[in-house]
Amino acid sequence: MKITDVRIRELSGSTQYSDDLFQGRQRWPMDIYPEAKARTAQEMYKSWSFISDGNNHQVKGVFVEIDTDEGITGIAGPINWMMPAIYIQTIIRPLLLGKDPFATELIWDQMYRSSNHGRKGFNMHAISYIDIALWDIKGKAFNVPVCSLLGGPVQQKIPAYASTVGFSLDLENVFEKVKQFRSEGYTATKWFVTEGPTDGPEGERKNVSLMKTIREAAGPDMKVMLDAWSSWDVPYTLKMAKLMEEYNPYWFEEPVLTDLPDSYARLRRECPIQISGGEHEFTRWGSKLLMDKQCCDIYQMDPVWCGGISEMTKICTLASVYDVPVIPHGTSQHVNAHISFAQNAVVVPMMEDLVAFRQMSQHFLAEPLKPVDGYFTPPTAPGMGLDIDESKIESEKQLSWN
Repeated sequence: MKITDVRIRELSGSTQYSDDLFQGRQRWPMDIYPEAKARTAQEMYKSWSFISDGNNHQVKGVFVEIDTDEGITGIAGPINWMMPAIYIQTIIRPLLLGKDPFATELIWDQMYRSSNHGRKGFNMHAISYIDIALWDIKGKAFNVPVCSLLGGPVQQKIPAYASTVGFSLDLENVFEKVKQFRSEGYTATKWFVTEGPTDGPEGERKNVSLMKTIREAAGPDMKVMLDAWSSWDVPYTLKMAKLMEEYNPYWFEEPVLTDLPDSYARLRRECPIQISGGEHEFTRWGSKLLMDKQCCDIYQMDPVWCGGISEMTKICTLASVYDVPVIPHGTSQHVNAHISFAQNAVVVPMMEDLVAFRQMSQHFLAEPLKPVDGYFTPPTAPGMGLDIDESKIESEKQLSWN
């Protein structure tokens, strides 16, 4: 089998969302600047390539498709931003034509070695999508789900945690949403703070009130996590831990910038709340650096960003050596499921469910994936399960930058 073409498809359609998307937004590192803090949720998230019109949403999805001479096509996506698609089409595509798609280790190594200036960031995203599409070809060729090719399923079900990007932080809304999650079987939920070190005492009170409200709705047993998205610092995180300790947060996620591993390591030593992070780190080498420094209690590399199925499998093996868990960041539930169900419950104890984004990111998929009664179960479709439902496409175009 040989690769004959690599195509980038931009699909357009429309849907009706069950939740009001983007009523709230998380804090982000730019919020130290007042003009950035003033941005609305829609302004912040519009780079995710959708247009909102009340409750009716125009959806766009960019997918990479790898064709072979035996009629099997591997698919990955939707691609989060346009830059990885440009890199795939202009830089990676010539490396792939004529290659054996089963040779994922060879292809990954050649993509990596050809990108000295792209070891991290969007170029690594591009490598990740290609690797995922190649594993899709393997699974389809053998008529089995990718998690089976990886040696699974090792677990029969994995608890999902309800992740709330885009949800309003109005405290009444928060209370009702957490109660809803409990009724749906979720045993954990994560919320995204809006306040940080530059927001003064009033910001501190808002964060504490958010945590207090979540805990009151969640009850004593539900795990509650807060995500600062690289926007706090060490003193602020320690202060939040002290102020919130009575409400028993399960973890603080990305409390400081990714490029401050010594700050992560200090927090892991001094903070009474578990520290999670790693979604903005890349490859086994970046992961090893964090683990060597004992930066996190829980690591959250994203297989759609950090290097794909091939690299995430290595990262999970590395985590098992360091005896630390990995809960993959949830850009793609399908990809995360194949990785997670090839690991035991010590290495991967939970999966993220991006509740509001799920309907948008999976709109064009023939077989959307979501938890049932708070749990994910092993994928059963051949390959990755990312095939397109052509009936949902209202228009499309093939993208090219050559």
